[in-house]
Amino acid sequence: MGVVERQSLYGEVTSRIIGELEEGRLPWVQPWDASRCPCTMPHNAVTGWAYSGINVLILWGTVIERGFGVGRWLTYRQAEAAGGHVRRGETGTVVCYADRFTPKGEAEKAGSENREARTVAFLKRFTVFNVDQCEGLPEELTAVPALPDPVLVIAEADRVISDSGADVRIGGGEAFYAPGLDYVQVPPQAAFHAAIDWYRTALHELGHWVGHSTRLARDQSGAFGSALYAKEELAAEMASAFTCAALGIVPTVRHSDYIGSWLSVLRADEKAIFRAASQASKAADWLLSAGERRS
Repeated sequence: MGVVERQSLYGEVTSRIIGELEEGRLPWVQPWDASRCPCTMPHNAVTGWAYSGINVLILWGTVIERGFGVGRWLTYRQAEAAGGHVRRGETGTVVCYADRFTPKGEAEKAGSENREARTVAFLKRFTVFNVDQCEGLPEELTAVPALPDPVLVIAEADRVISDSGADVRIGGGEAFYAPGLDYVQVPPQAAFHAAIDWYRTALHELGHWVGHSTRLARDQSGAFGSALYAKEELAAEMASAFTCAALGIVPTVRHSDYIGSWLSVLRADEKAIFRAASQASKAADWLLSAGERRS
């Protein structure tokens, strides 16, 4: 892939998200129609692999925009291999894969110079289709998943918070993360109109907590109102949304007052939303797998 195409992909995605923010909509918080498409993280229908980072925003946006009934995706070839096919005239959704590679001869040169090998970032695009755009697929790939039991959702959210090992303090009238003392504070559940809102809030603050230097080591030194502060809020906001979706909790917005600062960040750097989404996925994965590390 050439430099021009790679840059255009960053620009295309960023422009789309800027457009949504300018209209007051957040790509990670949408009016989900749970009766039509349960709020879940997007998956590959064949492999079960969960999409992450910027691809979550891209695929969520397409589900809502086009009214698909499930968040399952596959490539043209996967549809054929599964015994079905993409309907004629259907338009796919472009997602991307980011990684790094070591240029030819660089490892040997680095070894001779006693240094780390230089790596180069690359971004590859590929096209996927929702299972609603296909015909002839096995029923297990197309069936709409059952909505999770609300009681079990709460129990699972409690488990995630407990397994994190975070110092979560209940009380006061504000929710925040104190990085210096490394604790999270959240008002009591009685202060929220709905119990589920307490969990969304707690998971947002845990999104900050995971970024501490002893865990995922994000730069949390930004002063309120700075671009660095806005970037950290963006990562925590999406981390909460991703974690909520994985648990079956519909994401909601808590910090819509940051839209202006987020727009400034995205306009100044077309890769900013990619970095924030990647950080959010890592934070959500950290929280969701904390119990496995502690066992």
